[in-house]
Amino acid sequence: MPENTPIDQPVAPQDAAPAAESETPRPLEVILAEAQGKLEDQRQAWLRALADAENARKRAQADVAQARKFAVERFVEDLLPVADSLEAALATEAANAESLRSGIELTLKLLRGALERASVTEVAPSAGERFDPHRHQAMAMVPAEVPPNTVVAVMQKGYCLNDRIVRPAMVTVAKAPEAAPDPIPQVENGGGNPISNQGLDQQSRN
Repeated sequence: MPENTPIDQPVAPQDAAPAAESETPRPLEVILAEAQGKLEDQRQAWLRALADAENARKRAQADVAQARKFAVERFVEDLLPVADSLEAALATEAANAESLRSGIELTLKLLRGALERASVTEVAPSAGERFDPHRHQAMAMVPAEVPPNTVVAVMQKGYCLNDRIVRPAMVTVAKAPEAAPDPIPQVENGGGNPISNQGLDQQSRN
């Protein structure tokens, strides 16, 4: 009879691993150091943002100053031909009236072109146009065969830069016609004739 084979006995479970040791509390100095580090990082970021904003402000101020300084550079370039034309006219010794007029017309054309490129337009109302106190300046009120408060004549042109009036047009304005005085009523007596001093004297004698 074969020997009895020992039956595997159930292995008793090993003891459970010891409970994880509780975490050791971090030293207060470490926590404080980390907080101070984060605070310093935020402070540095704030300083960089402040410096960037200040640099942007300075650049904007410099750009504005540069723009103001050279804002009329293009306009000056357009006016130089006008000055050249005037100097050429003055340098001409033997010039007759016709050539002088031709030179003046050319200079005026150059000047008007420069003003137009600078967005400067004329304010020159026509006769009969409604008087506009924002664009016109009344120099006199005159009787005229046009409706009241309308332009009669332009004494001096005005000029407008974009939408702003640089100089209003000086004009004369039609005034309203004066009303005719009412006739003086006459009082008649019973005889149908106006009362006179003679009639009053006769009545007093009777």
